[in-house]
Amino acid sequence: MTETHTGSHQFPAALALAGLKKAFGPTEIIRGVDWSVPQGECHILIGPNGAGKSTLFHLISGRYLATSGTIRLNGTDVTRYGATRISRVGLGRSFQTANIFGRMSTFENARIGALRAVGHGASFLRPLPRGGAADIRALEVLDEVGLLDKRNEPAALLSYADQRALEIALALAGGQKVLLFDEPTAGMNKQETRKVIDLMQRLRAADRERTIVIIEHDMDVVFELADRISVLVYGELIATDTPAAVRANRAVQEAYLGTPAPSAATHSHPKR
Repeated sequence: MTETHTGSHQFPAALALAGLKKAFGPTEIIRGVDWSVPQGECHILIGPNGAGKSTLFHLISGRYLATSGTIRLNGTDVTRYGATRISRVGLGRSFQTANIFGRMSTFENARIGALRAVGHGASFLRPLPRGGAADIRALEVLDEVGLLDKRNEPAALLSYADQRALEIALALAGGQKVLLFDEPTAGMNKQETRKVIDLMQRLRAADRERTIVIIEHDMDVVFELADRISVLVYGELIATDTPAAVRANRAVQEAYLGTPAPSAATHSHPKR
């Protein structure tokens, strides 16, 4: 399956959803999503609160099982896979809040993330030799996210922005090529947000085959980073297009961006 990238070339789909649905009892949260993200793209998912964005990420990453439909990751059908098996196929993920081991050092956190990449499970019982492949991989990803100089600091004492960077390092450490980031700038000030934007741009520059999919509410971040944007409203995708086309889409304006019609009041807010 292929999808047109923002350039003129064709790239295989890193992530492809077809007819994906998720219901909790009688309540359908994801309502037949068809979605394709090409390899190497930075794709941002937006939508009002309660649209089902995190639920969609939970389905892709194996935290929830779909009610129906299919999920393909790098061409492999992972619809019925659990989270660990999907990770092994090549998916890394961060969550809305930092999910790290606060009592461990920054380096020890990254080392845990690196164990799978070098052929070990994340075992806390089996000692591994220092200076081995896991240590080398951990140092590589800490350098990539800008935390190498803080490798010996307890993770709990890192700034909030650095904790989010460490969680990104954990997602990278396993060597996964498709990365899901759920609101990576949530709760950050402008300076911290700038650091995350710069980090995402470095990650893309370092590996053009790396696919990044982000849930984001900060529209400045969205329009600076995205190759394409998808808009999810009430569990359905209403648009997938370039940032300029999404910005000009009237349905998107009405559903989420809050852009007023010419005759409307100057100030408007996204629907919740």
